[in-house]
Amino acid sequence: MKNGEKSALILIDIQNDFCPGGALAVPGGDEIVPLANRLMTRLPNTVLTQDWHGAGHLSFASSHEGKQPFETTELSYGPQVLWPDHCVQGTHGAEFHRDLDTDRAQLIVRKGFRREIDSYSAFYENDRKTSTGLAGYLKSRGIDTLYLAGLATDFCVAYSALDARREGFAVYLIEDGCRAIDMEGSLARMREEMRQAGVRFIDSTDI
Repeated sequence: MKNGEKSALILIDIQNDFCPGGALAVPGGDEIVPLANRLMTRLPNTVLTQDWHGAGHLSFASSHEGKQPFETTELSYGPQVLWPDHCVQGTHGAEFHRDLDTDRAQLIVRKGFRREIDSYSAFYENDRKTSTGLAGYLKSRGIDTLYLAGLATDFCVAYSALDARREGFAVYLIEDGCRAIDMEGSLARMREEMRQAGVRFIDSTDI
């Protein structure tokens, strides 16, 4: 591991709607905020991602008659889990957790703003083609090693980690800096997929 200028911390979706009391709360989601702030002081480069949906987004169950949250539907790019309305642009739920030290971030990547495509990953939307531009930004700065933390381990963090490997980055997932939804075994499934892709699992004390 290295935590010099060629490394970056990517903090995924630490937003009100993913914390207790939010529309799509991840159990213990707010517990990672103090650690996220400490990690930003240990690593020289920080990027935040922010789920940023418009009202009526097609990943919302409310946009599909007769569908309930956590059911699945088919969109143009394949199967899509339908979620409660969450992280709607300009709402309290879309804001970062109030205790997160956002001033330390050098870049905020907003994702999921296209109505027809959901976006779990910090790098690509769910069609696996539409880029957020993050990989190019990191490479242009000479960054080759990424440390990931945030919400949720088995969705947005995992997809970001897999895409980071796909883009050639060394990737470390900080396990105590994440919390999971764990829907129908999703955590174990995504952990194995990340492991096979070469993502390494560490504790924050390893940095």
